[in-house]
Amino acid sequence: MNRLLAKILVLVCLTISAYAQVWNNPHNSKKIETETLFSSFSIPLKRLDPVQSYNAIEWAVISQIYEPPLQYNYLKRPYELEPLTLTQMPTITYWDKDNREVSEASRFVMYSEYRLDLRKDIKYQNHPAFVKNKDGTLKYGGLSEDVLSKIDSLDDFKETATRRLTMADYEYAIKRMAVRQNHSPILDHMQEHIVGLETFSQKITQIANEKKKSHQLVDLRDYSIEGVKVISDMVLTIRIKGKYPQFSYWLSMNFFAPIPWEADLFYQQKALIRKNITLNWFPVGTGAYYLAENNPNKQMRLLANPNYHDEIYPSLSPEEIQTSNVPKELLEDSGKKLPFIKEIVYALEKESIPSWNKFLQGYYDASGIGSEAFDQAVQISSTGNMDLSAEMVEKGIELRSSIQPSIFYMAFNMSDPIVGGYTDSAKKLRQAISIAQNEEEYISIFMNERGIAAQGPIPPGIFGYEEGEKGTDKVIYDWVDGKRVRKSIKVAQKLLAEAGYPGGISRKTGKVLTLHYDATATGPDDRALMDWQRKQFAKLGIRLVIRSSDYNRFQEKMRKGKVQIFSWGWNADYPDPENFLFLLYGGNAVINTNGSGINSSNYQNRKFDRLFDQIKTMKNTPERKKKIEKMLEIVREDVPWIWGVHPKSLVLFHQWYKNVLPHAMANNTLKYKRVDAQLRASRQKEWNQPAMLPLIAFVLFIVIMGFILHRIYQNRQKAVINKEDQ
Repeated sequence: MNRLLAKILVLVCLTISAYAQVWNNPHNSKKIETETLFSSFSIPLKRLDPVQSYNAIEWAVISQIYEPPLQYNYLKRPYELEPLTLTQMPTITYWDKDNREVSEASRFVMYSEYRLDLRKDIKYQNHPAFVKNKDGTLKYGGLSEDVLSKIDSLDDFKETATRRLTMADYEYAIKRMAVRQNHSPILDHMQEHIVGLETFSQKITQIANEKKKSHQLVDLRDYSIEGVKVISDMVLTIRIKGKYPQFSYWLSMNFFAPIPWEADLFYQQKALIRKNITLNWFPVGTGAYYLAENNPNKQMRLLANPNYHDEIYPSLSPEEIQTSNVPKELLEDSGKKLPFIKEIVYALEKESIPSWNKFLQGYYDASGIGSEAFDQAVQISSTGNMDLSAEMVEKGIELRSSIQPSIFYMAFNMSDPIVGGYTDSAKKLRQAISIAQNEEEYISIFMNERGIAAQGPIPPGIFGYEEGEKGTDKVIYDWVDGKRVRKSIKVAQKLLAEAGYPGGISRKTGKVLTLHYDATATGPDDRALMDWQRKQFAKLGIRLVIRSSDYNRFQEKMRKGKVQIFSWGWNADYPDPENFLFLLYGGNAVINTNGSGINSSNYQNRKFDRLFDQIKTMKNTPERKKKIEKMLEIVREDVPWIWGVHPKSLVLFHQWYKNVLPHAMANNTLKYKRVDAQLRASRQKEWNQPAMLPLIAFVLFIVIMGFILHRIYQNRQKAVINKEDQ
C-alpha cells in the first residue's frame, strides 16, 4: 500500500507541475517569447477593401497591409508628410485653360498637376492572384465552378507569386473608387477635384451594371480617366481642378492605396464571393504585413511581409527633437530596418473587463482605459494632471497621452427663428448659453479629465491653433493671473437680459424661454448627461426639452434642418485648418445643399466665407495665419457653436512594448513598434504564479481520504474473512 501511495503522490506532483506550466495563458506559449504583438478586437471587421473602408478600427489593420504614395513621419510634430512608395514628394505644376504652364501665383491657374515618381524596389505580398500561365493569363482566374467548389480559403491554392508595384496599380485604385457599386465614401468629394473623374464614374458605373447582368468580369484596364495618366511604370500624373493643396493629404490615405488588376479580377469570381473570399476579407498589399488569418469568431493574424521593401526607423535632427518633444528612448532604433515585430495577433474580446484583466496579467501588450478601469489605472491630482496609480507604477506600466485633432461641440441652427440669426440680441443669447455651458465641469464629470475645453473649431496640433491668452475665446473666458477662467454666470445672465430674456423669461410673451435639444441619447447611461445638460440651461432660467431619437432619425432631421440645438463632432481627415473651418463655410450649409452639406449649423457669414475662400488654397504662411485669426474672431463673436471639447487619448503599455508614440493622423505605425519578448515572458511568469498550496492541499486531502477509505475497506474485508473462517 505504501508503494501505491507513493506512486499516487508522484503522479499528483507531475500533474500539478504540468498544470502550473500552462495555467491561465490565453496565447500560444511558444509565441510569448517571440517578436509577436498581442492585441484584441471587439467586433468583426467587415470592410478591409481600402476603397470602401473609412473606419478607424478597420484602418488600424489595413494600414499595415496597404501603402498609399505618402505617409506621415512617425516622430515629427507638427504632423509632416513624407514619401512612402515614392522617390520624393509629388511635384506640382500649374496650367491655364489653354493648357499652358503658369506659376503657382498666377491668377490664371486652371489646373494643378501632381507628378508621382515610384520606387523600383516594391513588391506585393505573395498571393495566388499573381500566379500566371506562360501567356500572361491568370492561372487561378476564370476557374470552373467545379474547381472553385473545392476552395474554402486562400490556403487551398497550391501556388502563390508576387510582382513589382507599378503606377498602373495606383491608377487602377482610382478607377475602382469611381465605380459606384464599390461604395467609396470619398467619391463625391474627389469628383469635385480630379479632372474627368465624374464623367468616368458615370460611364464605368453603367458598364459595371451591364457586365454584371451578363455575368462578365469588369476589367478596369480597358478604360481611362482624363485627369489620371500613367506616363510609365514609374510615373503617374493626376490633374486637379484649380488649386487644392490638401490633395497631398489624401494621397496618404488608404483610398489611394494600389490595387493590382490581378487581385481585382481574381476576387470577382462568383464562387469565391459566395464563400466570402473577397478583397473585403483578404487584402492584397505591399505593406510591412499581410493578413495570414481572418477568423471573426476567434482571431486575426498579421505576419511580416517577406517581400517588404527597405525602410528604416526615422531619425530627427537636434532642432527637430526640441520642436517635436520626442522622448529620447523613441530615438534608440533610428536607422534600423523595419519592421521589428514579426507577427501580430488580434484576439476576439467581446467584453472590456476580461480584456483589461488580461492586460494587467501581461497577456496584452497595450490597452486603452475604459470608464470601469479608469480609477484603477489613473489618479487625478489637485491641479488636474493625470498620473498613473501606484498599482500601475509597480507593474512598470507606462502612460502616453495626446490631444486628438477632433472636436465635439453643441451647435445652434442659425436658420432657427429663436436661437439663430445675426442680430445683437441673437448673438447675446448664444453667448449667454455658451458661458453657462460649463465644459470644464463636463470634462471632469463625464470624461475623467480626458479632454480640454475648445476655444474655437481648430484643435491643438493643427495650423492656426494658439495656446495661452492669444488662443483664448475672450467672449466666453477671461484671462486671470496667467490662466483661462470661464466668465461668471452673472455675466451670462446679464447678456441673456440684454437679449430680451431676463431671468429666462421672454419680454415679448412673458413665458419661460423653452429650447429644444435633439440628441441620440437613448440608453440608461445617457440620462445623467441629459440631466446635466438641463441644469446648464436652468442656470439661466431656460427650460431645455430633450428630443431623443435613433441615429437614422436624427440624421434625417439634420439633413432637413429640422433641429434647434444639437451636438455633433468631427475628426480630422488631414491636419489642415481648412478641414475644420469648412464646417462653418456658408457654401456647405445644409439648407444650401439639399441636405448634403457638412455645415449642419447653417452658419453663413460673408466675411468668414470670403476669408475661407482665400485660405483654403494657401500654404501655411504668416499671411494665412492672420486670416485664420480674423475668421476665429468672427465665429467667436457670432457663436454658431458652443465650442465643446477636444478629446484626449490615453494609452497604457507595458515596459516591454517599445517605440509607443500616439499619432492621430498615421495608422501604419505597427512597423515602428518593438517587443522585448524575454522581458514579457518573465513578467507574465512572475505575475501569474498559480496558487498551488490550496490545490496541493486539496489533492492531498483526496489522496489521504482515499487511503483511509481503502484501509477501512481492507479491514472490513479481513473481518468478513475471519468471520467466515470461524
